[in-house]
Amino acid sequence: MDLLPNAALEASWPGHKPQTICVIGAGPAGLSALKIIKDSQKYKDGLWTATAFEARDNVGGVWLPAPGIGDPPLTPLYDSLTTNLPHPVMAYTSFPFPPETALFPPAATVLKYMGDYAAHFDLYPLIQLKTPVLSVTRDNDAGKWVVTVRSPETHSEETSAFDYIVVANGHYRVPRFPSTPGLKEWVEAKKAMHSVYYRNPSDFGDARMVVVVGAGPSGQDLCTDLLASGRAVIHSVSGAVREDLHDGRLKVRGRIAQYGDLSEGRVVFEDGSEESGVDRCVLATGYKMDFPFFPSSILRQSLPPPVPPLPGALYNSTYHVFPLAKHVFPLVNAEEFPSSTVAFLGLPIRVAPLPLLEAQMRAVLHVFAHPESLDPTQEAVDIMARYETLQSRVTEGSPTAAPTITSRTTEAEEVAKDTSSASADPVELAIANAWHRFDGHEQFEYRDAMHAFAGASIRVPAWEIEMYDAKGILREEWQDLERLGQADEWVRGVGSSAGEKGTEEWVALMRKLLKRAEERHPERSRL
Repeated sequence: MDLLPNAALEASWPGHKPQTICVIGAGPAGLSALKIIKDSQKYKDGLWTATAFEARDNVGGVWLPAPGIGDPPLTPLYDSLTTNLPHPVMAYTSFPFPPETALFPPAATVLKYMGDYAAHFDLYPLIQLKTPVLSVTRDNDAGKWVVTVRSPETHSEETSAFDYIVVANGHYRVPRFPSTPGLKEWVEAKKAMHSVYYRNPSDFGDARMVVVVGAGPSGQDLCTDLLASGRAVIHSVSGAVREDLHDGRLKVRGRIAQYGDLSEGRVVFEDGSEESGVDRCVLATGYKMDFPFFPSSILRQSLPPPVPPLPGALYNSTYHVFPLAKHVFPLVNAEEFPSSTVAFLGLPIRVAPLPLLEAQMRAVLHVFAHPESLDPTQEAVDIMARYETLQSRVTEGSPTAAPTITSRTTEAEEVAKDTSSASADPVELAIANAWHRFDGHEQFEYRDAMHAFAGASIRVPAWEIEMYDAKGILREEWQDLERLGQADEWVRGVGSSAGEKGTEEWVALMRKLLKRAEERHPERSRL
């Protein structure tokens, strides 16, 4: 006769209780977690169950629109936002965007993609919407995580026990303000705000001159929006060369050293120059990592102590969570909680997030199933090696080592200006700021390593690395096609073939775009 597999036999035993996985959030990270869990043999055999708690009324996380109100708003999503990665590079590897999708789609398209992903893989039954997680504590006697949520029906608190916690709540909500002198007064007078509150240029009313602080994608998009609305823009970028563009309507300046007289709208830059007549200021200065459901007994809210040695507890500096094995698993003392029962997803930045989330979650399930696979000694060695590399990077050429201050030292000093803690070591802050930032091809090496650790044969394809590296050129060309009204024609029929053939069609399109760029700008040829 046929025998049941061991796992299935175990699941059929009387009184057997499957292990439970709590996923906090149903945005891009939470959806990826649920899908990978559903793919696992343990889930199929009834040995694992999963529940995701989502505070909002639908899936999608940062891509789900909300008004720019609240403290802070539910999302930083602004009206003009499009992806800054081509969607074949950005997409979950198991679920491409639909055929003929704009290469750099708007937020509404991405939100629909998230919903379609959840529907296609039947994830909705595992998600409890409008159910915010209020607290996550550890019951060491029971060996369980105790999760308290607010019920959407009764609005009362409900508590459940789980074996594993997957933290997938995102990190683009709590705004980070620099500690520039005078800024507090500007914010209190509503003359300055963080970009998390921005939705469109009408937010600035009759303001004619707006300062935009920050050189990231949001800061660049804000400048584009405001210039298109007829306003004058001063773009403050650390280390920028002073420049006037667009007939003087766009002034590029360095870092702001002081926010001066409110009535004059005066700002002073680090080079000593000034601008006056500023009506409003918007700060695209990033976000703090925030996990409000963890008490300080689980996650300390401060910069970790200097290493070595590694701390035995877990810290949230708001720049990074430390120490985490593989940027995911808390490497803490046994008396704190078992490292193999908690996972933080999606902390790395400057990455293609969705495929990275898939790789992380496969590694997470491997550790959940095989906790002995997480070697604390080797993980500590790896963490110390990264710490020493970053320490060397941010202190290279410091005043104590040489008379000339290099850009690396400036990086440490610039990060220090973003904190109100005068006692914080600028080098430690710079290390924290850089900790989860993946430079160059580090993200691709990381994904391959995570898949190898999980025993999966998946590797990053060469075309994906090629197109990630060319993302800026591709976006510039795509925006030009949109201006000319030719974008729809370029994607007509692309991606209609099933499987790998559809992917090849998108790769061919992107290479065609790069060829167009070389023809338009031969001086920038990649050859």
